[in-house]
Order: sequence, then C-alpha cells, then structure tokens
Amino acid sequence: MPITLDGNLGVIYPDVTTQNTSAIISGRLPTAKLPVGSVLQVVTATISSSLTTSSTSAVASTLIATITPSSSTSKVFVLLNGGGIDSNTSNNTQTTYLYRNVGGAGYSLLSQMEVFFYPSGNSYGGHSFNYLDSPATTSSISYQPYYRVRDRKSTRLN
Repeated sequence: MPITLDGNLGVIYPDVTTQNTSAIISGRLPTAKLPVGSVLQVVTATISSSLTTSSTSAVASTLIATITPSSSTSKVFVLLNGGGIDSNTSNNTQTTYLYRNVGGAGYSLLSQMEVFFYPSGNSYGGHSFNYLDSPATTSSISYQPYYRVRDRKSTRLN
C-alpha cells in the first residue's frame, strides 16, 4: 500500500504502526518502508546569465548541481534544459557535454548532445538533456555541463 504526501497533514502511512512517530528517526523517513523507486532527494541548479564561447574545445559552464546519494545503489536522474543562440551568418553546431565529479576526484564525461542551428543568423536551438546515472557511491557528486561550438563562429548557452 503506498504512502500519501498530503499538503496539510504531511506523510500518511498505510498502517498505524508505521504512522507512529517513533518510526521516524532523526527527522528522516524510514527508507525501509518506502516503495521501490521512491524519489529521496531533489537538487536544482540554475544560471542567471548567458555563457558565450567561440571555442571549439569544451568550456565549463557555471552550472553545477551537487548531490550525495543515500545508498551506493541509488540512481541519479539528471535533467538539463536549455538552449543556444547562433548569432552568426553561417550555420553552426553547439555540443553540450555532461560531466560528473565524484568526491572531488576530477570530472569524467558521461554523455553529450548536439544542437544544429539552421538557418544561419540569430537561430535558437532548444534542448532537453536527460541522463540516468548509477554512480555506485555515497560520496558527494557534482554534475556540470560543458559546451563548445563545433563548426565555426560562436554560440551562447542560455
């Protein structure tokens, strides 16, 4: 039987034993009572200004989201939404990379995607980038997108 999250009453458990406040330890829900696939944490990060580059090498964005999994079997679902603007007179391709840093040990590439701007000149390319990670750790993990212009000129990440 599922638990219920009520805006006025809080968490309602399916049985009286679990509903008892002694089942909540140190202000945390007992994870053993949560159904498989439950979302335990949500972390968000945003950037407040555009990032511009004309580099054909990957450039780090200022967007970093950090999370510490509660279990080594936890999965992390990364959603990256944004877009780019090509203000040049020729067609362009923006490549976005998703990097992961576990415990400060350095970044490693997880995935990438490309947005092609056509027609040329003030073209906007939106994208939604999703990645399901299985980091197998309880160390702090940082996710950071990098981006570059693949073909020519410059691109701006919004």
